[in-house]
Amino acid sequence: MTGGLYSIDPFEGEYLDLKNLILPMVVLGIRPMSIIVQLTRSSLLDVLSQDYIRTAKAKGLSAYTIITRHALRNALNPVVTAISGWLGSLLAGAVFIEYIFGWNGIGKLTVTSLENYDLPVIMGIVLFVSIVFIVLNILADLLYGIIDPRVRVS
Repeated sequence: MTGGLYSIDPFEGEYLDLKNLILPMVVLGIRPMSIIVQLTRSSLLDVLSQDYIRTAKAKGLSAYTIITRHALRNALNPVVTAISGWLGSLLAGAVFIEYIFGWNGIGKLTVTSLENYDLPVIMGIVLFVSIVFIVLNILADLLYGIIDPRVRVS
């Protein structure tokens, strides 16, 4: 298989070929990363104009402490919301990435099952992807409690 995750060398055997991950990672992650960076910047600029940031500056705290302990924690709430929303599109994009790059995975299995009208496999894949999506959203909700002390799981 050309461009696969594992390569077979007649002398060394099967080994993990990480250079074949670079292009799929860039293709899958460039758009969400740019939006997340832009959202983080705008949210951080909004938080840096708040009164409690001016109070922290007046107390003499360093810029690093102000940004990491005060501003960034409050600015990450919309970013976590955006990331949890992008998880579904990343899962769907992974299906196309696997099919385009010819990898044997759940994405290629999905496309093959759809072409062959294999309904039990399709239902299993949909169930698996929905469980993964639910677990990732629960983790994002738990992350809210870690980032923002005002939000606690009770």
